[in-house]
Amino acid sequence: MISFSVLDLSPITEGGSVAQSLENSRRLAISAEENGYKRFWLAEHHGMKGIASAATSLVISHVASATRSIRVGSGGIMLPNHSPLVIAEQFGTLAALYPGRIDLGLGRAPGTDMRTAQALRRNMEASANNFPNDVVELQALLGPVTDDQKIIAVPGADSNVPIWLLGSSHFSAHLAGMLGLPFAFASHFAPDMLLTALEIYRERFTPSSQLDKPHVMVGIMGVAADTDEEANYLFTSMQQSFVALRRNARGRFPPPVKSMEGLWSGDEKIFVDHAMSYAVVGSPETIRSKIQTFLEQTRADELIISMPIFDMEARLHSLKLFGQAQRDLAAAD
Repeated sequence: MISFSVLDLSPITEGGSVAQSLENSRRLAISAEENGYKRFWLAEHHGMKGIASAATSLVISHVASATRSIRVGSGGIMLPNHSPLVIAEQFGTLAALYPGRIDLGLGRAPGTDMRTAQALRRNMEASANNFPNDVVELQALLGPVTDDQKIIAVPGADSNVPIWLLGSSHFSAHLAGMLGLPFAFASHFAPDMLLTALEIYRERFTPSSQLDKPHVMVGIMGVAADTDEEANYLFTSMQQSFVALRRNARGRFPPPVKSMEGLWSGDEKIFVDHAMSYAVVGSPETIRSKIQTFLEQTRADELIISMPIFDMEARLHSLKLFGQAQRDLAAAD
């Protein structure tokens, strides 16, 4: 049975606040647990007026403290922004607080604009080039202490927090395969290299102490509602957000509109439609059909869904409808 999970960015809506966004993430995680989702991941972004999950490990703890069984983690931590030791200590602490429930997904992008990335990383060149070495260093810090080990993460050592590699290109597919780690592809906004990256990962996979065979998670933007018309209406919030991103005019997450006509140019529509190639938007019947096709195409082991919906009650309803779709697809197998 394919597991469904949730990717949340703690969106800060127009007229909302950071505190409200973090409370909404807590509510969404509780509902995800009640509806049978496997994981609830939060993403590291910086300097974005519409995203409240910059201090990702803190938000993970906030969510994990409100739940009991769902796995909670990062989708992901942008490792070049941090020293591996700091992340080992943070996630070692999380693993001690919430045993057996913490995931550590790692990415190598800055998660922000280049000026903010410079403020985070200071040395941009070294950070980007050192990513593979930093992953290996972090693995060692989270693993058993060896006799000759000079630096020990406390907490962190021997916590063995599961590491995932996240990516939107072939680079992380090669690295995840080489290191024998599970691989999550960001097909929810970067569709171009999905199928070739998965092929590379599976072909290059080398078994490791963490994983004996390839394990793939794929992402989608998902908006479910009682009708296709309502779902398409709710999805206009994400379409507006991506137009703003292309214009470098990032703001708070906008309410939906009846029509995108006049709000984007022809080129912007093409850009957004392409980025959202794998979006699953519609009624329960529509989303079941689209998910089934997508999973057959990717042969994925897990599906992670980002639900960019302005109204919190509509977001919770979408979560329930996707949870029912997962159960329906499992029953049909």
